[in-house]
Amino acid sequence: MSARARILGWVLLVVLLALAGTLLATRTVLHNQLDQRLDAEISHESSKLRAYLATTDATTGARPPDVDAVLHRYLERNLPEQHETFFSLVDGAAARRSAVEPPVRLDTDRALVAELAQATTPRYGTVETAVGSVRYGVLPVSVEGDPQRGALVVAEFVDHAAGQIDDVLRVMAAMSGAALVLAGLIGWLVAGRILAPVREVRLAAEQIGESDLTRRIDVRGSDDVAALGRTFNTMLDRLERAFADQREFIDDAGHELRTPITIVRGHLELMRDDPEDLEVTRRLVQDELGRMQRMVDDLLVLAKSGRPDFLQPGAVDLADLTVETLAKARPLAERAWRLDEVAETTVRADGQRLVQALLQLVANAVRHTAAGQEIAVGSAVTATSVRLWVRDTGEGVPPDSRTRVFERFKRGSNAAGDDGAGLGLPIVAAIAGAHGGTVHLDSEPGEGARFTVEFPRVSTVEAVR
Repeated sequence: MSARARILGWVLLVVLLALAGTLLATRTVLHNQLDQRLDAEISHESSKLRAYLATTDATTGARPPDVDAVLHRYLERNLPEQHETFFSLVDGAAARRSAVEPPVRLDTDRALVAELAQATTPRYGTVETAVGSVRYGVLPVSVEGDPQRGALVVAEFVDHAAGQIDDVLRVMAAMSGAALVLAGLIGWLVAGRILAPVREVRLAAEQIGESDLTRRIDVRGSDDVAALGRTFNTMLDRLERAFADQREFIDDAGHELRTPITIVRGHLELMRDDPEDLEVTRRLVQDELGRMQRMVDDLLVLAKSGRPDFLQPGAVDLADLTVETLAKARPLAERAWRLDEVAETTVRADGQRLVQALLQLVANAVRHTAAGQEIAVGSAVTATSVRLWVRDTGEGVPPDSRTRVFERFKRGSNAAGDDGAGLGLPIVAAIAGAHGGTVHLDSEPGEGARFTVEFPRVSTVEAVR
């Protein structure tokens, strides 16, 4: 079952339960009111009978001589409504009844008459008949000087009086049914409009392939479903960029690896049995294989940079890290090595990755400086950030290359003699990004360059000296 049908089903179920509850509550309230009204009418007849017994005959000025005559005259003067009937009891037997024909004759039911005739005080109750429930009141009557025992029976036909309630409930049920159908139609249309972006997301997901990531969702509104559509579009943007980067990465990696492989294959094919030639070929093959190994290692580092376990954070003493990095860099080349500044503090970071980034920057500085030129390493902290840098006094980075040098397999325009694969600075950028930071380049042609790794100072602990 589709989400649209399930939503509509639950909506209709709730509406149906609400309407059914309303009908049931209305029926209960109306029947309670009917019972109260019928009881009030019986009480009203009792009051009218008492008032009649307290008066004298307007014609003769005297009271009727016996109970039967009293009840007879009362029945003549009081006509019952459609849902009620009156009859009199004299000495335990039904005597007279009102002129209006009742739904059922109670005065002919000997057992009921015998039971009602036993009442010596006003009595009220309910009896079941062929036409439903009947509420009754027995009102004993006596006349001074007459030994006969009499009573007036007032009977209210509950089901007959409830006919109007049933009519009201039938009208309400018909209106409820129409409202349920209308709610179903409106709910179906509204659910369709609300779920339209979800269907578009599903259709877009079905149509998206590696060769076509350009499809987007047409988002309208500002509700949760619209937010889902915008999130899906953002995800597609990231996927499109990721696939594009992946294709470019594969193309560049294939091109870079193809070169040493071609060199090795060519020399092996031309290799002769001459020992000197064999030695030259062996050294060349080892160099190319070493370059391929370094390239593969760099590619693995970049591939792991997006994984959660790329960093192993811990407490890092920045002073020790800076000094040790400089000590490891000194044997790389004959340069004027300097220590600019040392941050006397401890931060939470991955020390090994930071050293790896600084050594990559040092190796890059060595390639672009000559013997005797200065290369410096330093570290500093502020209230919110940590900075590590490597600077040199070499040839600098041309303006047209300052953005390209951080891209994979890209080299600066002054890197003609550089045998690297163009992965060193991207590795530095990946390590900085994993720490939540960036790499900054400050350079002027002929005046050297300064690469700064900066990342947030998440937590610091003052070093114990």
